[in-house]
Amino acid sequence: MGKKGDLSDFERGMVVGARRAGLSISKTADLLGFSRTTISRVYREWSEKEKISSERQLCGRKCLVDVRGQRRMGRLVRDDRKATVTQITTRYNQGMQNSISERTTRRTLKQMGYSSRRPHRVPLLSAKNRKQRLQFAQAHQNWTIEDWKNVAWSDESRFLLRHSDGRVRIWRKEHESMDPSCLVSTVQAGGGGVMVWGIFSWHTLGPFVPIEHRLNATAYLSIVADHVHPFMTTVYPSSDGYFQQDNAPCHKAQIISDWFLEHDNEFTLLKWPPQSPDLNPIEHLWDVVEREIRIMDVKPTNLQQLRDAIMSTWTKISEECFQHLVESMPRRIKAVLKAKGGPTRY
Repeated sequence: MGKKGDLSDFERGMVVGARRAGLSISKTADLLGFSRTTISRVYREWSEKEKISSERQLCGRKCLVDVRGQRRMGRLVRDDRKATVTQITTRYNQGMQNSISERTTRRTLKQMGYSSRRPHRVPLLSAKNRKQRLQFAQAHQNWTIEDWKNVAWSDESRFLLRHSDGRVRIWRKEHESMDPSCLVSTVQAGGGGVMVWGIFSWHTLGPFVPIEHRLNATAYLSIVADHVHPFMTTVYPSSDGYFQQDNAPCHKAQIISDWFLEHDNEFTLLKWPPQSPDLNPIEHLWDVVEREIRIMDVKPTNLQQLRDAIMSTWTKISEECFQHLVESMPRRIKAVLKAKGGPTRY
């Protein structure tokens, strides 16, 4: 019948109220479900000291890291997001009269809302890149989902047979995921594996082309002529479609520009800002393919098996999935505007 822990202020008030109403200790205990000893003690404390609240919070060992110490620790984290608990503890203890342990540091960081997470990887953006991204977002901020349905999205991607498990972790709060100090910049780089080119729009998934050799302007011209042209004229027969491509060198070659100029009466080439994978929804389709391959019961062991697995996974992507990505475009544009052209979490 006893109750573990201290009573709340409300429960103490109920005990005092019942006793003052004339109920005996036993009847009060039966009514409220507390022990007779507790009823007697609470009423005695009120009668002698007019005590009506618990002082349990005043008990126990004093916290080693007070509010001022938390501010100091917060500055240490913001100065070096990649610092380990050991490094934070060592730096915190420098010049302090009372030192703390790593366990205390870890517990304090958790109380402050910090947790160890992997940083988002974003393209390295120059001031010029930011300006062009912002201009693109401003020019398309009034586009509706119906407008974005007229865009065909394309990109190349490389899938590796094996992946590196090396990971960097940082300290950040929940709302700091896109803080500049919480990001790891990346640049385009080569590697082994299988390279593919794909295209899709809100209406349908398009062709998916394995790239056997290095993708140069000549090879890309073949893709554009053999796959982009029939896709655009079929999906957008009214010539109201937009074709999106990024600013890879082979995309900007003169023979490619000339080809698009010759077909500008059939569809429009969307002027794309540099370093903007966060604006291209096809990047998420690559993630879908990557995840599906990683969870396969029998994983590819050579490049041909990897190529077959990629092709098979692409054809199984649901309509709901790629349509939802296109419908996210207004939110992506707003995110770039909010970041003033900087990287976003998409």
